[in-house]
Amino acid sequence: MRTKDQNTSFQFSTGVILYPVLFVLLMWLVFWFELRFGYNFTDFGVLPRTFSGISGIIFSPFIHSGLSHLWHNSVPILVLMGGLFYFYKPVAWRVLFVLILISGLGTWLIGRQAYHIGASGVVYGLASFLFFKGIWSKHYRLTAFSLIVVFLYGSLIWGTMPIQEGMSWEGHLSGFLGGLLLAFLIKNKIPKPAKYHWETEAYNPENDPFLRQFDEHGNFIDLPEESDEDLEEDINA
Repeated sequence: MRTKDQNTSFQFSTGVILYPVLFVLLMWLVFWFELRFGYNFTDFGVLPRTFSGISGIIFSPFIHSGLSHLWHNSVPILVLMGGLFYFYKPVAWRVLFVLILISGLGTWLIGRQAYHIGASGVVYGLASFLFFKGIWSKHYRLTAFSLIVVFLYGSLIWGTMPIQEGMSWEGHLSGFLGGLLLAFLIKNKIPKPAKYHWETEAYNPENDPFLRQFDEHGNFIDLPEESDEDLEEDINA
């Protein structure tokens, strides 16, 4: 018997699918607008340590250099944001907004002098948060999802290092560290591991209907049958 219905912590809602789809749709609309009308929004990206580049902290996740760049960010955003809004719904918007700020600001502070664009920093932040929060929560569902995240996107860790020219490893690293920081700081409204009746301080083994069927030596005792009302009273005692 559980002391709390854990199923209420994870309930599917339209936002689990709708919000990630809208986020990705905005990314694709920006890319389509550039192609259709001949614009190039790269100048709206993060340009480190410049006043004009500050706006890129908000705009850069929706700007991509090409179809391949856009596609490789779209799928992880759908998967990771979906997981965020399903498993961490009470704090999902806060986590997403802060990750955008941290990944962008970190890039602005430590990035090389070039325009940094793309949602990769957000992807790294989401993957980092979902992994570390799931492990630290000790909740079996959250831990299981964190293992799925590391299985699907564990290789992303190499993207936090300057091993490929033209890749914004600074944005990746900023997002990764931001997710780690949020996983450590955000503790309220996170589902707790399930507690059973015998794990609570109020539990008295002498009132347990199951244990009363055995003596102090562990031998089975054939007790007279009790009504459902009596059993309920014993459990709640």
